[in-house]
Amino acid sequence: MQGSFSHFGYLITILVMVSGLYIVMAQGNLIKKLIGLSIFQTSVYLLFIVPGKLLGATAPILSPHHALYSNPLPHVLILTAIVVGVATLALGLALVVRVREAYGSIEEDEITALENQAAGPEIHA
Repeated sequence: MQGSFSHFGYLITILVMVSGLYIVMAQGNLIKKLIGLSIFQTSVYLLFIVPGKLLGATAPILSPHHALYSNPLPHVLILTAIVVGVATLALGLALVVRVREAYGSIEEDEITALENQAAGPEIHA
């Protein structure tokens, strides 16, 4: 039974990654694209955390009572990635606000149509 659940974390990571990528590619709404990007970033966090956790391991404090230690580096990298993800999301939301002010919409199709309309016939020539 242990073998069947040994890759469960990786399967969840792949499922979250594919769903985030699908949301980014399939949705035309810019806010929904940012939500999909956040879901995709969460899968990257899981990709680092899953192999970083060892069952029965302790913090890396040298002790004669423990022989197995967890590596703290993946957890530290994830903290940095979370900060970068929040900054990316904030920048994306700020850009969506500016796009809304400029075009009056946050739908990708409507923005493309407005751009084509503003460019005139030289695009189609």
